[in-house]
Amino acid sequence: MRKYSTISGDMWDLIAFKTMGSEYHKDKLMNANRRHRAVYIFSAGVELVVPDVPVVSGAGLPPWRR
Repeated sequence: MRKYSTISGDMWDLIAFKTMGSEYHKDKLMNANRRHRAVYIFSAGVELVVPDVPVVSGAGLPPWRR
């Protein structure tokens, strides 16, 4: 796990994309930071925990193109 310090205007999906590679990891990010779940748009300087996610080679590609 690592930490991320928010920039004013950050939102969960953008943070997930920047730190974990996909906005689809937003739920994992929110679960790791339950006390901030009610926040939609962050102010600057909020420290969030970024959980580790497995890296999948060829993610987003159909099986025959991996």
